Amino acid sequence: MGVRLTLLGPVGVSAEGRPVGAAPRQRAMLAYLLLHAGTPVSAERLTGAMWGGSPPGTARSQLHTSMAAIRRTLREAGAPDLVATRPAGYVALPAPGQLDLAEFTERVTAARSLPDAEAAAGLRGALGLWRGEPLGGITASYVDEARARLEERRLAVLERVAELELTLGRHAELADELAGLAAAHPLRERFTLHLMLALHRCGRTAEALAAARVHRAALAEGQGLDPGRAFTELESRILRDDPGLSAPAAAPEPPSRVSHLPYDTPDFTGRAEELARLTAERPAGLVAISAIDGMAGIGKTALAIHAAHKLAPRYPDGQLFMDLRAHTAGQEPASPGEALGVLLGQLGVPAERIPASADERGALWRAELSGKRVLVVLDNASGTAHVRPLLPGVSPSLILITSRRRLVDLDGARAMSVDALPAEDALPLFAGVAGERAGAEPEAVLDVLRLCGFLPLAIRIAAARLAHRPQWTVEYLAGRLRDERRRLGELSTADRGVAAAFTLSYRQLDSRQRRMFRLAGLHPGRDIDAGAAAALAGVPLAHAETLLEDLLDAHMLAQREPGRYTFHDLLREHSRATVAEEETADARTEALTRLIDHYQHGAERAMAELFPSPGTPGGRERPAKAWLDAERANLLAVAAAAGPGRPGRAARFAQTLHRYLDGHCHHADALTLHGTALHVSRATGDRAGEAHALVGLGIIRWRRGEHAKATADLRAALPLAREIGDRVAEFRAVNVLGLTLWTADALEEAEECFRAALAVARETGDRAGEGSVLNNLGVLSDRLGHHQAALEAFQAAGALHAAFDDISSMANAMTNAAWARQRMGDFATARGEHRRAVELFREACFPLGEIQALNMLGNAERELGEPEAARNHHEEALELALTLGNQPSQAMSHAALAQALLALGERDRAREQAGLALELYTLLDLPAGATEVRELLAGLG
Repeated sequence: MGVRLTLLGPVGVSAEGRPVGAAPRQRAMLAYLLLHAGTPVSAERLTGAMWGGSPPGTARSQLHTSMAAIRRTLREAGAPDLVATRPAGYVALPAPGQLDLAEFTERVTAARSLPDAEAAAGLRGALGLWRGEPLGGITASYVDEARARLEERRLAVLERVAELELTLGRHAELADELAGLAAAHPLRERFTLHLMLALHRCGRTAEALAAARVHRAALAEGQGLDPGRAFTELESRILRDDPGLSAPAAAPEPPSRVSHLPYDTPDFTGRAEELARLTAERPAGLVAISAIDGMAGIGKTALAIHAAHKLAPRYPDGQLFMDLRAHTAGQEPASPGEALGVLLGQLGVPAERIPASADERGALWRAELSGKRVLVVLDNASGTAHVRPLLPGVSPSLILITSRRRLVDLDGARAMSVDALPAEDALPLFAGVAGERAGAEPEAVLDVLRLCGFLPLAIRIAAARLAHRPQWTVEYLAGRLRDERRRLGELSTADRGVAAAFTLSYRQLDSRQRRMFRLAGLHPGRDIDAGAAAALAGVPLAHAETLLEDLLDAHMLAQREPGRYTFHDLLREHSRATVAEEETADARTEALTRLIDHYQHGAERAMAELFPSPGTPGGRERPAKAWLDAERANLLAVAAAAGPGRPGRAARFAQTLHRYLDGHCHHADALTLHGTALHVSRATGDRAGEAHALVGLGIIRWRRGEHAKATADLRAALPLAREIGDRVAEFRAVNVLGLTLWTADALEEAEECFRAALAVARETGDRAGEGSVLNNLGVLSDRLGHHQAALEAFQAAGALHAAFDDISSMANAMTNAAWARQRMGDFATARGEHRRAVELFREACFPLGEIQALNMLGNAERELGEPEAARNHHEEALELALTLGNQPSQAMSHAALAQALLALGERDRAREQAGLALELYTLLDLPAGATEVRELLAGLG
């Protein structure tokens, strides 16, 4: 259970479920640091928080005494590093799962990307973390305001839960709860709105109208105001019994998540004691961790997968699998960011919702698992540090880990060391694979088992050889193994057993099977399908499929999902050794070239289907995207393997895949791929590849808000493109450079870039590019106050994009045109166009554009006197921006939300949101945005 810190109720510290004593003053100081976790707090600021503007003369000594006591308390609790001292002050650094407020925030954030039913359940789970009045049991100058902010967050989540559950047809269950909330908070209009709708749907219309009258009277008496437009509209619709208010059908329960576990070994044998320990019941509500360690080939993965399949019914929210590749020949171990990306994808989180940074992915991972029963197999870990970032916070989930090292320092884990199979388990394993001959020669079978070191992998391979050689006896097999072991005498006993089994099995393959085994080891990615295998070997697809299945039958390959094959780590090493020994350098080069061609052509074909040219029939977007999603890791690995020895290949991969990676928010992969292309292009003197790689890096860095780096990349690319006469690279570089300069408020230079880009587009007949530049010139005109000119530019851009059926670009031009209409006072038309743009961005799966359109829609609604609708859309935009981890979009959303809250009279929350926006605009060095927010803050006081 570890250390637990609570703010959502009485402030406290507990260790292993037991409270750790601390004085109220100490708890108050710790609570303030936890409210600002991760941010250094100076002594002066902490003094002001505790005593306000009139601190006692002993404030500094009290502060130091209390901090020393806090550190003692935390050491006693087992968290000595939770509060650290920095040059800027004290900083609280709670670990994942320690702080209830952080868990609440993570659960609320995760719920934003879920379907309604799952979102409602997730928010209910978040609310279950509250244990009474927040910041209970402490007093200090800051407490009242902080408590009010926390309570506001709780109430906002309650409002959202009610809204979701009403859409799910749960009005009967909600009515009494909403009545209590409306009575306790008579001035919160949304509670009364939800109550009125729930009562009306329950057939209690008179009570619904009575609730409306109570709220109207309370509002007039308390604030001298009339209810908002949404309230009067709902009241009117209830009075006339509008059929549109009828309850929706109750939503079905969400389906169980699909299992991502690899195939279970059908003839799994033995390990009864280990299975009993792994499948034993665990305490409810806590994360359970089992760490299985043992030598290579001992059967750790098979045991973990077999146990996971047995345990799957207990974990209905998902069964996940991640190979961390700690000992996979020719491959780097999976980083925490990569592993979290794969696991979040298996959980069903769309790629565009997965943040770029490992820290943000970790926060989303913990939020996704909160309250869910999920089983996760983390296979092939290097050690504790490899898996610690992948562990959930507070979750009733089970984590099964396999490693060659014992993870003795993994807190809370049940360690299990796996030894060689005992004879009573090894015998039926051998017999199950080898068949009836095993029973006729029991002594010879024991010889074979000893020669295999009683290692399951070696036993399976040796038995498979016997099964495929009907003329052999078991004694003959044992003799062959003895010969191999003598030849491998310098190895350890266990290693000789494995190596002998591998070598014998390999030699008994026919020549075509041996060649496929050797060449498959050249593949630089994580798995291989028949198409890639056919390319490597230069054989027809059907022939490759047959050979892969032959190797699977011989246990020389494994299959973790249909149609995709992989190696056990030891067999991958054996494959790479044999290919180096038995294939010439030319043969290896030719095989890799065929493989690179296969992936290059596959990528180009998929991109043509996903983004068809004008006049090209579409209709294959889904299979194309599915292929790209399945092969993304392999495509990056193959691009890197192309290397300097194949000039232009890495650059071609980067240019081919750029739009897919950018449009589907795989920005971390895009940076890796363009970085590889840049390195290889410079090493080989490929100046065109270098120019396009720099442009690709500039675009992705601009997307991520890294504007200084993006500008530097594009300024380097532009003269290079002009020097070599590459007009495509020149256009892309100068057009996006204009955007980075516009972002930095260098408007004159930005316009020069856009005009230059427009000239290139028209000279080369690039009509789609012309539309892009016209849109950018419209943005610039709007910034300069020329709204009619901006509108005309946006409309011209939209017409060009419509001719090419470019949905995301059409949506971008549409929402920009709507913004120009707003600036000219036509808010009603603008609102309709923004709504349509939101739909188009969602259709195109372009979340960054969706954020922009949602914020612009909210601005239009605020101008039309609908601040509640505006707040909802700004919150939706902010949630999406936070999920993506895109800081420019977060800054824009915070600023827009501040304006909506101000219109609602919520000045404190408006000030808070504006402050967050200013911090981000300042961090990102965006002066125009920062200036606007400073003006807003000045008006707020």
